[in-house]
Order: sequence, then structure tokens, then C-alpha cells
Amino acid sequence: MSAQAKLQLKKDVAPFEKSNLRSSIWQICNTIIPFFLLWYFAYASLGVSYWLTLGLSIAASGFLIRTFILFHDCCHYSFFKSRLANEILGTLTGILTFFPYHKWKHEHAIHHATSGNLSKRGTGDVWILTVDEYRASPVLTKLAYRLYRNPLVMFGLGPFYIFIIANRFNKKKAKLKERLNTYLTNAAVIGIPLLLCFTIGWQPFLLIHGPIFFISGAAGVWLFYVQHQFEDTYFVKEQEWSFVSAAVEGSSYYKLPGWLQWLTGNIGFHHVHHLSPKVPNYYLEAAHDHTPALQKATTINIAASLHTFRYRLWDEKNVKFVNFKEAARSGSADQQYQ
Repeated sequence: MSAQAKLQLKKDVAPFEKSNLRSSIWQICNTIIPFFLLWYFAYASLGVSYWLTLGLSIAASGFLIRTFILFHDCCHYSFFKSRLANEILGTLTGILTFFPYHKWKHEHAIHHATSGNLSKRGTGDVWILTVDEYRASPVLTKLAYRLYRNPLVMFGLGPFYIFIIANRFNKKKAKLKERLNTYLTNAAVIGIPLLLCFTIGWQPFLLIHGPIFFISGAAGVWLFYVQHQFEDTYFVKEQEWSFVSAAVEGSSYYKLPGWLQWLTGNIGFHHVHHLSPKVPNYYLEAAHDHTPALQKATTINIAASLHTFRYRLWDEKNVKFVNFKEAARSGSADQQYQ
């Protein structure tokens, strides 16, 4: 993509980089209120049937995912015009989703600034090794990497580690404002569940919120994973890296059924979001539809996205993701050729 084309692309998306107060307030109403109502109905249904409770908890988990999208927009200061309003709602929705607002905002900004850059990995992204890096790694690193990339670990244990453990601690160089926000979030994340356990009992709380936490957490990790892990995504070294190319070529358009697109806050238009984080979630689809260049981004549906389970290592030579067996075969071929 030429420099002129990149500039034009940014200009085409610019009109959508604005928040709409009415749309933002409506999203709060149709997202957070239903979440609390479903939680209450799940509690009320415990005396009727746990299957009913579980169904309501599953529905509530969808609205918690959508709540995270509001939190996510606040982290980019795109949900409201007011910086303070974004920080207040971001902190509150961060408590609901177990994410400290300022800590995650900082790490996520680094993710946007380094996505697809092989020279700057390690903050706010999924652990990725190249084929050559994996071959050169010690046995314990290879084992750790294989465990990390195992779907049962990534989507089963991953949410517990990220939400409960990793999100509770700041980096050593974190600023005071970030630290205080994390302390506040931690106090609420611990205090509110304890209060609920004291009020309704720990068993009802776990029966209701356990499925909500796990399903929304696993789905959140999946959405973050799948939208950068397609076969011919974009990964290059620093000297070749381009922000616009990384956005359009390294982020997919995850085409979901209408109801799932709504619950996930249009995050499937990930290429649009990475190109311009200032576009609020409710304008992502419009930006995609009105910008022909963005419609050329890699499109994957649910069936195609399941193939991403097999992607393990980035093959710099062939510019694509490969699994461990393919990497081993290519290594054997290289040795034979030499």
C-alpha cells in the first residue's frame, strides 16, 4: 500500500472518529441494565431450576462481554467526548469485568502501537514465536510455549490467570494514578463478591457468577486471539513495519451473525478499530461499509475461525502461520537441503 493510499484511508475513516452522546447513553442502558437484571433473575430462579439459572447466567455473560466493549472504548477515549466521563465509566465497567482501567489502557495502547511488529512483542499481545525462535529455544521454553498455545490452557485457564491474577498487579514503572486505580479496582473486585457471598451465600454466588465469569472470559480471550491469528496475517520487523498496514492486513474482519455482532459490540470490525481506535464501536460497521479499501481486509466467519486453533508459530520465510508439525517438516527439509 502506497503512502498516498494510506493517507487517503485515514481521511476516509476520519468522519467516523466522533462519539455520539445519545448512542453512548443508549448503549449503557441496553447493556449494563440487562446484565444486572439477568443476574437478579438468575438468583431468583435458583429455587425453580438450576438449568434455568444456568441459561440466564449464559445470557448475562453475553452482556458482560458487551460491557467490556464499552470499557474498551473508554480506554481509547472514544465513548464520550469528555476525558473524565470516559475515565469514570471505564473504571466502573472495569470493576464489572475485573480489569483495572488505567493499567489496561496503557498496555492496550502499546498493543495498538506494536501490533504486527516482530521487533516489539510482549506487551498486551498473545505470545508468538517465529519458527526460528522456537527451534533455538531451550526445552523448557518450548514446553511452556506449547502449553501456552494449547486451547485448553489458553481458553480454559487463561481467563482465570488474566482476570484474577495478572490484572491485579501493576508494572514496576507504573505511575501513581495507574497504581491507585488498580488498588481501587482490586478493592471493589474483592469487596463486592465478598459482600454478595455474605448477603446471598457463597454457593448461590458461585452458581450464578461462575458461569458468567468463565464464559465471558473465555469468549473475550477468543475474540482477542482470533482477530490477529489468521494464516496470512501481518508480521514484519521494525524497519518494514507500518501502522496502517498492520491494521488493515494484520487484523481481520470477523463476520458474525447479527446477534453475536451486537453482543460483541461490533469488535469483529477489528481492522477498522486498529486503523482508527477513535471510532466508537457503534460506528465501526459504517466506517467499514463506507470505505472500499477496508472491505478488502481478510474476512473470516465462525467456521473459518476454528482453523486458527492449529496456528502455532510464525513462519517468516513463507509469511504465514504454521503448526508444530509443519515447522518440524520445514526444518528437516532445510537441513536436508544444506
